[in-house]
Amino acid sequence: MAVTNFSSATVTVTPLLIFHKPRKISPQLSSIFHQSSNLTEKRYNLSLPKRGTRGLKIVAQSKDSNSADAPDRLISAICYFYPFFDGIQYGKYVISQVAPIKALIQPLVPAIKVFKGFPLNGFLVFITLYFVVVRNNNFSRYVRFNTMQAIVLDVLLIFPDLLERSFNPRDGVGLDLLMSFDSTVFLFLLVCLIYGSSSCLFGQLPRLPIVAEAADRQVL
Repeated sequence: MAVTNFSSATVTVTPLLIFHKPRKISPQLSSIFHQSSNLTEKRYNLSLPKRGTRGLKIVAQSKDSNSADAPDRLISAICYFYPFFDGIQYGKYVISQVAPIKALIQPLVPAIKVFKGFPLNGFLVFITLYFVVVRNNNFSRYVRFNTMQAIVLDVLLIFPDLLERSFNPRDGVGLDLLMSFDSTVFLFLLVCLIYGSSSCLFGQLPRLPIVAEAADRQVL
C-alpha cells in the first residue's frame, strides 16, 4: 500500500507483503502389512525443488523392513511352491492312500509336470531365486527373506535324497520305515507351503522351523 504526503512533498512507500498459503501435500502411500498390531511409522524425506521448478518431491520410506505391499506378498507366496514341487516325490505313498490330499494336489499337477519336465529346472530356479531375488536389494527384505527360506528348505531335501539312495529296501520293516520317512518329509513340505504362502498372502511374516535362522543370516 502506498501513502503520499503532499504537505512535505515526500512520498512514503509501505512495502506490500504477499503471503502465499503453503500447499497441502497429500502423498499417496502404499498400505503396509505387518505381523505386529502396532502401526508402522513412516519417514518422509522432503527435498526442496530447484529454482524454476514447482512443488516438493516426496519420498515415503517405511522403517519396517519386514512390511510388504501386495506384489511383495504375492511373490513371497509363490516362492514356497519351489521346495514343494522339488520334493513332491516324497508324497507318493501319502497321495495314493489319502484321498483329501490327492484332491488338494490335483490342481497343481500341470505345474508339477512342467517343473519336473526338465532335469535342470530345479537348479535353474535355485540360481534365479538366489541371485535375482535374494541378492537383489531392489526387492524388499520381506521378499528376500521368504525367498531365502524357500531356498534353504529346498537345500535340506539333499539329506532325505541321500538317505533314499543309500537305504532302499524292497520290503519288510525297512520299507515301512522308508514309507514313514518319505511321508513325514512330504507332510512337512505341505505344511510349510500352506503356512508360508497363506501367511504371505495375509501380509504376515512366516518363520519356518529349522530354516528361519539360516535365512536371517543370509539376508542382510
